[in-house]
Amino acid sequence: MRDVENLPEIPPELQGTVKLTTFDQLFAWARKRSLWPMLFGLACCAFEMIAAAASRYDIARFGMEIMRPSPRQADLLIVSGTVTKKMAPQVVRLYNQMPEPKYVIAMGACAISGGPFKEGYAVVSGVDKLLPVDVYIPGCPPRPEALIHAFLALHARFEHERIRDIKAYQKGVDDGVPIPALGPDLVDWRRFEPLMEAAGEKEAVHG
Repeated sequence: MRDVENLPEIPPELQGTVKLTTFDQLFAWARKRSLWPMLFGLACCAFEMIAAAASRYDIARFGMEIMRPSPRQADLLIVSGTVTKKMAPQVVRLYNQMPEPKYVIAMGACAISGGPFKEGYAVVSGVDKLLPVDVYIPGCPPRPEALIHAFLALHARFEHERIRDIKAYQKGVDDGVPIPALGPDLVDWRRFEPLMEAAGEKEAVHG
């Protein structure tokens, strides 16, 4: 019979949230404290992201104080600002270079929908047209507290996510997100073939 009195005491931060007998929960606990954002900003929202890393808000308490300069060392992409069509291929390229599992936060109205530039000819109306977004932060610009709330939303997701449900650990080859081609407009290769088939069907009907 096990000696209950001599068992090691569970730290307060683990009580009620993580049970060491469940590997999924232990893995989630580790992921919550090891997210590394990429040092990447596009427009004015980047100033709020930088402020969140400064002493007043201090995202170091979440284990996220190291903003990596390389996508190969980061697993969190914070799209903070306006995504122009000229920048879109580079954003997708950076995302594809990040190791799995990886996450995307759309920070601010511009990253979510294009913001005040939505009808502009040079602006992508939402980064979710290019990448899978995990958390949206509305605002123009959102404050650092909103970014911290987005981190907590990701943490809450980890607590209810099984390892076998994570895309990175499933069978099959992941070719990443196709890099859009920049011409007179963006060409999303994921939609190219369905559009060509639809155009052929339309031509056959009216031909």
